[in-house]
Amino acid sequence: MDASQHPAQTKVDPALTRAVAIVALANLAFFGFEFAMARRIGSVSLFADSIDFLEDTALNLLILLALRRSDRTRARVGMFLALVLLIPTIATIWAAIEKLLHPVAPEPWLLSATGFGALIVNFGCALILTRFRHHQGSLTRAAFLSARNDTFANLAIIAAGIVTLYWFSGWPDFIVGVGITWMNATAAKAVWQAARAEHAATRT
Repeated sequence: MDASQHPAQTKVDPALTRAVAIVALANLAFFGFEFAMARRIGSVSLFADSIDFLEDTALNLLILLALRRSDRTRARVGMFLALVLLIPTIATIWAAIEKLLHPVAPEPWLLSATGFGALIVNFGCALILTRFRHHQGSLTRAAFLSARNDTFANLAIIAAGIVTLYWFSGWPDFIVGVGITWMNATAAKAVWQAARAEHAATRT
């Protein structure tokens, strides 16, 4: 069979595979803790962020499965991951509605402390993925964007906890939760556009 009949395939960097695996495990490990804390103190922002940790786990596992596939397959997986990035949006909207129905402020110290723990995890993941953010197109771009955005989201969660110390209200937590939703939607759009471009390139 002629080699030109096979879909294009790019050589995979073993270091990239290890990096993605480490990031996937780190996200899974922190998901359970943050989700439990969000339920305990009734935090919209922590709830949205915990679901985002679970989404990041799935994101990186899918990347591991797709890295050794053809360029066209990777592009298609990239488009699917763009849709996956929207999952926290739906979860946050539901949690926000519950918060509006029961407007109780979360415990500020636990909110900030949990946000700080998430910040450490996400910042570490972003550092691990920084050198690979331009590798393998939309796949690693998805992972890097998610880790980077989560770092900013965690800083906002910490700030919300500090504000709640002086203004005991559920609004700071609510606003940050909406902000996390917006960042995930932006990342999803960027990944979708990159994947569409890659998919179109495989047809030429």
